[in-house]
Amino acid sequence: MRVGLDIGGTKTDAVAVGDDGRVVHTLRMPTGFGPEAVLATAVEAVERVSEATGTLVADVASIGVGIPGAVDSVTGRVSHAVNLGLADLELGEALRARLGRRVRIENDVNAAAVGAFHLRGLGSGQSMAYLNLGTGLAAGLVLGGELWRGVSGVAGEIGHIPVDPAGPACPCGQRGCLELYASGSAVARQWPSEDPLPVAALFAAAASGDPAAAAVRDRLLQGVAEAARLLVLTVDVDDVVIGGGISRLGEPLIAGVQAVIADWEAASPFVASLGLGARLRLLPPDFPAAAVGAALVGDPEAETLEVV
Repeated sequence: MRVGLDIGGTKTDAVAVGDDGRVVHTLRMPTGFGPEAVLATAVEAVERVSEATGTLVADVASIGVGIPGAVDSVTGRVSHAVNLGLADLELGEALRARLGRRVRIENDVNAAAVGAFHLRGLGSGQSMAYLNLGTGLAAGLVLGGELWRGVSGVAGEIGHIPVDPAGPACPCGQRGCLELYASGSAVARQWPSEDPLPVAALFAAAASGDPAAAAVRDRLLQGVAEAARLLVLTVDVDDVVIGGGISRLGEPLIAGVQAVIADWEAASPFVASLGLGARLRLLPPDFPAAAVGAALVGDPEAETLEVV
């Protein structure tokens, strides 16, 4: 039995993965704010999964945590997780002390990439880019079946590649970064809405003929297509899997992105040769990819999971 947690700014997802590679239990609970509250949330989640599956914490094969922010996967240190109130926390060591077990810590997008890669039927080869479209934009890379973090852990931070040097200022200190056009925060800045599902509301308004909404929607689709093209041209992965909150749009999102790519292909034989549109996949809705990936990170015996 492996246990994985996805600790987010408002909620924590926890899963238990059996020795046959199947997800046998899931739970969701609110996430606390600040170091002590985050630690307490993580410990409670592990203990609740342990109790629900009838497996002692001491008998769990591995425990992993996916969490936003800058993560040192070797030491388990987490920094700059602003939405959780974590400036600098030795999360791995603190959880080991409280649970009596080693706990692997991984960036949440990287963990989600691992979870997505292990879904049987979702990928077609040994490489995958997981493109997370949420408040921000980032990617996780699985190359040759292994998670690729890069030399300093920033592999996949494509949201901060400038695509318009004359564009708006980005919080990272650059201008015109891709995240400013292809993310939930980009939509909120360009098309403010009180709707609880602002991106879905944007697409609905655009479909009804609102020209301002259509312009923002088209910039979003263009930006997502740019992100997919960047990933294929840099690491030439078999599949680009789109996940994150915006991916819940489903068919309108992927069809819109593929339409942008089709226009590029009509103008460029080189782009057409990439087969870019055919490499796109959507993560199944409500699949807890980051929690599943956290359960599997660093486990050489990890099994492929069924698509659910």
